[in-house]
Amino acid sequence: MARSDSPHKGTPQAEEAADVIVVGAGPTGLMAAGDLAEAGHRVTLVERREEGISNLTRALVVHARTLEQLDARGLADELIGTGSRMESLSLFGVGVLKPSLLPSRFPYVLVTGQFEVERLLERRARKAGVVFHHGTEVVGLHQDDTEVVVELAAARADAAADAAADAAAGSESGAPESGAGTGAGTKSPSAPVRSLRASYVVGADGVHSTVRELLGLPFPGKSVIRSIVLADVRLTDPPSNPFLIDASEDGFALIAGFGDGFYRVAGWNRHRQLPDSETPGLEEVRELAVSALGYDYGMHDPRWISRFHSDERQAPHYRVDRVFLAGDAAHVHSPAGGMGMNTGLQDAANLSWKLSAVLRGHSPAALLDTYEGERHPVGTLVLRASGAIIRLALTRSAAGRTLRSTGAQLLGRVSPLARRAVRMVSGVGISYRAPRGSHPLTARRAPDLPLASGGRLYEALRTGSFVLVSPPDAPPPNTGVEADDRTVHVRSSATGRRTLLVRPDGYIAWASDRPDPQGMRQALAQWTGSPAVRETADALRATR
Repeated sequence: MARSDSPHKGTPQAEEAADVIVVGAGPTGLMAAGDLAEAGHRVTLVERREEGISNLTRALVVHARTLEQLDARGLADELIGTGSRMESLSLFGVGVLKPSLLPSRFPYVLVTGQFEVERLLERRARKAGVVFHHGTEVVGLHQDDTEVVVELAAARADAAADAAADAAAGSESGAPESGAGTGAGTKSPSAPVRSLRASYVVGADGVHSTVRELLGLPFPGKSVIRSIVLADVRLTDPPSNPFLIDASEDGFALIAGFGDGFYRVAGWNRHRQLPDSETPGLEEVRELAVSALGYDYGMHDPRWISRFHSDERQAPHYRVDRVFLAGDAAHVHSPAGGMGMNTGLQDAANLSWKLSAVLRGHSPAALLDTYEGERHPVGTLVLRASGAIIRLALTRSAAGRTLRSTGAQLLGRVSPLARRAVRMVSGVGISYRAPRGSHPLTARRAPDLPLASGGRLYEALRTGSFVLVSPPDAPPPNTGVEADDRTVHVRSSATGRRTLLVRPDGYIAWASDRPDPQGMRQALAQWTGSPAVRETADALRATR
């Protein structure tokens, strides 16, 4: 893709410099910004919303793999205290999906508001030194071989209103953009008031991503469901199961408890298709619940009611030179399975350590290509999985309803199928493509191994470094690479001879079932950046 060699004429002089500019202060942007700042990099975060505007979006579940990532940042236990745990999920009244089967420290689904996730991540980012620009929008973006210049302006009233609406009701996607990616552009009639320069930019600015638009990237796809109603209400007669979902010929509904006395209700009726601008009332919420669940559970005192529609879209590329897309800016899909926010947070976890390694000079820029190579297939998988779930929920034919019922029963009765389904939805079962001839564990999620020191692997990952896990009685590793903060060495308390090199995002970079000093040294050199790796990118290209 082409890119501009210099900012266009009239671009204001860049007033501030950063290592990374993150656009968008949702969960994905806050995770990436906090990770990079904690690694010692200068990070600026740009957000259209004014400071203090709550992001009461439709996201309400945090899956096990995301909790593991938050655990590696010391945040999981506090977040768990804000919600309620679901160890089983009722499916259409006939089947049960059991997160309790997960091989994780978090064998459940956490129901909590997205605003709770953002609160923790924003606090962490501010503590780490991230510079926030609230009430500010991106209106231009230009890059060359050495930096990116981002033009900023005070958020227009309509842009701020759009941001607040997206925060309150979920984003509404319009027609997909078209055109070739240029890596440069301007957007707004508003005059830029200042510009920032950085080595890299992360666009985490949602489904209406300005960064994606300025790159000229298309966002192909379509609307999958319209007129979904959401509400947070109190219940006089709450269900015994903290999570219910069922469907009728006319639609579906779900109820999930937050643990604070409020319950999220979502519903859809194929005979009541209204535009997002038509705010629903509590009576409509009750009717949706009665139609699909048979009872309204005494709903009252709503704190929030909204209507939105959901699209299935994915950008063809997550990287254009020095600019990256993450979260809803890169992919958006149906809310079925609650995988949207979780997938975006996994994007951030994958990208942030790679940007840090390149910024520090520990790894060649070729490492950054692996972000799209690893995360784009995951985005496609989530689109397909959530799409299949929502289409089953929306099916109208008798054959479709029979298939839905049979599938739900199979998930509840067939252990291998149930385990596979819950691992995929939770993210625990998602892995990346490993180079040919690698150990079977390579590119898979690392379990939270107990350590001989009495701690856990994910506590060791809180350093932000690679973690070399050796057998309990192995001699100190002769790594042959420079000793610094790139790698932490720990000993497993488990029996056996297995050695693992775990990436900062909790995936296994290299493994061996027997002592292999030479293989270990090669893996450390490849992944943590010995001088030999800095001189050639061949080894990293082989991992794509």
